[in-house]
Amino acid sequence: MKQLVIVTQTVGGDEKAWELIEVNLQSPGNRGWHRYQILRVLRDGDIAEWQRDLGESKNFRGINQLRIPSLWEHTVDELFDLADELRGQPKIDVKDFLSLEKYKPA
Repeated sequence: MKQLVIVTQTVGGDEKAWELIEVNLQSPGNRGWHRYQILRVLRDGDIAEWQRDLGESKNFRGINQLRIPSLWEHTVDELFDLADELRGQPKIDVKDFLSLEKYKPA
């Protein structure tokens, strides 16, 4: 059963947040895969979602998707800073590192 998601259009930098997630999702209208930053904050006693499209997911190749729990301890700006720091630590893409995508068996 699908759950109704409450959406918010704005968030404040000093506002406490529940969590920040960065994931690759299909963009609206099937325009390809994009990286989205999803922030969950409190609105009228319920958790609401705010989203930002960070661009095509191919621009984030080798960078892990993120889930940063805050549990109302960190502000929006603190979570953005944490995401920037964690995003700067790319994972190793073994296929790319070994050039296996170009490999053609004889």
